[in-house]
Amino acid sequence: MESTFVFVVLEPSSWEAQFPRCGGLRQSPINIVSSKVHANSALAPLDFIGHTNRINVTVENKGHSAHFHLPQSVRLTGGGLPGHYRAAQFHFHWGVEGRAGSEHTIDGERFPMEMHIVHIKEPYGSLTEAEHDMAGIALLAFLFEETSDDNPILDTIIAALGRVKNNGSTTVIQDFRISDLVPSEKDLHSYYRYVGSMTTPGCEQAVAWTVFHKMLSISNRQLVAIAQQCRFWTGQPMTDIFRPTQPVDGRVVYRARADGVQPGVIHLCLGVLCVFGITAMIH
Repeated sequence: MESTFVFVVLEPSSWEAQFPRCGGLRQSPINIVSSKVHANSALAPLDFIGHTNRINVTVENKGHSAHFHLPQSVRLTGGGLPGHYRAAQFHFHWGVEGRAGSEHTIDGERFPMEMHIVHIKEPYGSLTEAEHDMAGIALLAFLFEETSDDNPILDTIIAALGRVKNNGSTTVIQDFRISDLVPSEKDLHSYYRYVGSMTTPGCEQAVAWTVFHKMLSISNRQLVAIAQQCRFWTGQPMTDIFRPTQPVDGRVVYRARADGVQPGVIHLCLGVLCVFGITAMIH
């Protein structure tokens, strides 16, 4: 495995020198141009499994970000994805001093913060195994919008981050439900889908990205606080932890229908080929 820390001291523009895959043609994040996305009726609603269960979540300062590790009982299927996926962890990307820190942008707009829930395709046992499959990793991305009121669940997140200030430290959030953090399933039928990469080295090009239209809320107070909790492995404040947008390079971004109509099996299969196969042929 490549070092998980070397890239922290490098500007993202320098990653390719040490991690060649970061210079690939299917890199993430991207700027999604809403006028250029293609509607795809094969992208059915996702099926979330275990999201309402009360679980214990281990939070770990990884030196470059903070990971919230999830049990294998949290799983995902549907949505035109080619298989079943089990959750690994979720994490956040933020800026500094309340400035925008999302990774994906829409029509050039960067948002206050972004959350990723990382899933690994079964039967792969790790991200390393899954990276050889173009859809081996399913990543759910949630963008945040700033609101006047606090988001109550984020205070739990901020408190946990405050207990893992330094590299390698851990804590546990008990009795946690993913459903308290993400929108209700009826609000998750509308999303963008494209194929891309992890957004930290080694930038594995094995990700089916789902970027939801429905945004999560965060107050300015919380946005400032969340970026003050942790430190990088270097001891510096953990701020501006987002990668700049990467070239689309001919990829097609698809938009799921919001009406929740379930396509037939034939259309679903065609949708999977469309989402994953055409991009492979382009590159």
